[in-house]
Amino acid sequence: MPSLRGAQGARIRVVRALTGVPGSPSWQAELEDAVDAHLPAGHQPGLAYGIVRDGELVHSGGRGRCRLGGPVPDASTVFRIASMTKSVTAAAVLLLRDEGRLGLDDEVARHVPEVAALQPPTDDAPPLTIRALLTMTAGLPTDDPWGDRQQDLPDDDFGRLIAAGGLGFAWTPGTAYEYSNTGYALLGRVITAATGGQPYADVVTRRLLAPLGMGSTVFRAQDVPADRLAQGYRPGPGGGWDEVPFAGHGSYAAMGGLFSTVADLATWVGGFTTAFPPRDDPDDRDHGTGHPLSRASRREQQQPHRGLPPLVTWRSIAEPPVVRGQAYGFGLIVEHDPALGTVVGHGGGYPGFGTHMRWHPASGTGVVVLCNATYAPASRLAARLLELALAPAPGQAPWSTWTPQPRPDDPDRAMASATAAARTDVNRLVDAWDDDLAGRLLASNVDADEPLDRRRAAIERIRAEVGPLRPDRPKDNPAQSSSPAHAVWWRTGAGGRVRIEIRLNPELPPRVQTLAVTAVPWPPAAVQDFAVRLAAALGDPEPAWPADWQAPPDDDRIAREVRVAAAWSGVCSAALAMSGDGLTQATFRLEGGRVPLSLSLAWVEGTQRLTSFAITPA
Repeated sequence: MPSLRGAQGARIRVVRALTGVPGSPSWQAELEDAVDAHLPAGHQPGLAYGIVRDGELVHSGGRGRCRLGGPVPDASTVFRIASMTKSVTAAAVLLLRDEGRLGLDDEVARHVPEVAALQPPTDDAPPLTIRALLTMTAGLPTDDPWGDRQQDLPDDDFGRLIAAGGLGFAWTPGTAYEYSNTGYALLGRVITAATGGQPYADVVTRRLLAPLGMGSTVFRAQDVPADRLAQGYRPGPGGGWDEVPFAGHGSYAAMGGLFSTVADLATWVGGFTTAFPPRDDPDDRDHGTGHPLSRASRREQQQPHRGLPPLVTWRSIAEPPVVRGQAYGFGLIVEHDPALGTVVGHGGGYPGFGTHMRWHPASGTGVVVLCNATYAPASRLAARLLELALAPAPGQAPWSTWTPQPRPDDPDRAMASATAAARTDVNRLVDAWDDDLAGRLLASNVDADEPLDRRRAAIERIRAEVGPLRPDRPKDNPAQSSSPAHAVWWRTGAGGRVRIEIRLNPELPPRVQTLAVTAVPWPPAAVQDFAVRLAAALGDPEPAWPADWQAPPDDDRIAREVRVAAAWSGVCSAALAMSGDGLTQATFRLEGGRVPLSLSLAWVEGTQRLTSFAITPA
C-alpha cells in the first residue's frame, strides 16, 4: 500500500484577492493552520476546501492526496458529496412547485401511486405529503448506513418494494422528525412523475446544474476524468487505507448520488447566499442566465421548517457549552449559533467520503469541505473555517446581532427608514415633550396602555434625575434591533444613562406602538470600582475577592460562581451599568473575555456590604 508519509502537499491558497472578505487581519493564516492540523488527525487521506464570498470562490486549497500516490486535491477535484445532494433534490421539488407541476402539500400517492400500499402505524395517520418528505417528518426510520448501500437499487426494484408495502414507519407521519434517506429517494420518484417520466438525474442536470454552469457535478463516477476523481477510502488494517468501490447510479440517487467539486459547490452555496437580502431588482431567473430557482424559493429552502433539539457542544469543562438552535429546512439544516447568528448547511457521509457545506446568510460567506474517507468529520473542519473567516475585526459588531434582513443600501428599506425617523422624534419627546408631536408619532394603543400625561411626567422625572441627555457614541454602544421595525438605544447625562426602546406598528405610515424610557442612574463610585476590580480578577487562576467589600452570607456559592466565571470567560472589563436604581442595586455587563457576563449586585445604601451577588452569562 503506498505510503502517505510526506503527502500533505503544498498549500494551494488564493484564487483571487481577498478584498472585502470579513474577519480579523490574521484569519487567513489561522485558517491555513486549522486545515494543517485537521489532516494529520488521520480522518482522511486527502481533502479539498474553499471559502465563498458573495457567490464567488475567493480562497481554496487542499491537503493530502486525492488517491494514494496521486496529486494533492484542489478546487477541481471531484468527490462524492453524498447527502449534500438532498439540497439539490429539494431545489428541484421547489422548481416544479413554482411551475405548478406539484404542491408541497400534495399526497405523495397522487404522484407515486405505489405509496398508497404503505401502512402507517396508526389508523388516524394523515396522508403522506411531499412536505413531510422534504422536512424529514414522514415517519420513516433513520436508514444510515443501510440507505447508503441502496444507491444503485434499480428503479423497478424500488417500485416493487414500495408497491408491496415493504417500507415500515417509526412514527405516525407528521408527529416527529427522523432523518430518512428513503424519504428523499421517494422525492426522486415524485420528480420523475411530475415531469412526465423524465429520469430524476436528467431533470436535475438539465434544469439546475447545467444552467448554473456546474459541469463537474455528475451522478456517475465514470463521467469524471480519472485524473480528477478522488478515490474513496475506509480505514484498513494496521493504520492504512482500503479503497471503497464506487456504487452505481440507481433509485437512491436523490438522497446522495451526486459527485462534485469545491468550485462547483461554491456556485451552489453562492446561489443560497445571494438570495439574501430580499430586494426589488429583477430575479436571477428572469434574466434567462441566472439561477433557475427564484430567490424567494431559495430563501424558503433555508428557513426552519421543523424544529430539532438544540445541539450542545463542549470544548472543555473549563469553558461554557456552545448551544445551537437547530431546525430542518428543505434539504438543509438551519442553526442559530450564539456567536454567528443564523448558519445554514448540510453534510454528507457515505462509504468512502465525508463532506460538508455551510454558510452565513447575513455576510454572504460560506465554506465547503470535501474529504475522501468514510464518514470523515468534514463538518468539524467546515465549522472551524467559517468561524475563522468571520472572526470580527477590531471594533466590528458581533455577527450574532446580524440577521438576513435588508441591508442599509437596499432600495426596500421603508420600515427601517421609518424607525430611524421615529428615533429622532422620540429623542425630541424625551428632551422636551410636545403634545402635537406625540399625537402624530404614537399609535392609539400607547395612551390606552399608559396615559400620555403619566408618560410625560415620568420622562420629566427621568430628565430631572439624569440631566440633559446626549447620544452614546455608536462605536461605544451601537443601537440594537431585532427587526427593521424595532430599535433600542442609549443616551447619557450627568446623572446616569437612559435606555430607550421603540417598536413600530404595521400601519402605513407606521407609528410607535411601544415606547419604553428607563433611567439607569450612575451607581456609587465604590460600586463601579468593585465591578471593575472583580472583572479584572477573573483573569487569575484563583480570583481574589475585593477585601474592602463584605460578601453576602452564602460565601461558598459566591466563590464557586466567581471561579466558574473565571474559567469560562477570563479577564474582563466592566462596562457601564445596564440597569439599577443608583442607590442599592445595579447590573453590569462584563466584556472582553471569552463570553460576556452579567454581574448583578445589591448593597446596603452608603456601605460596602453586599446583600446579593450573582454572575451569569450575559
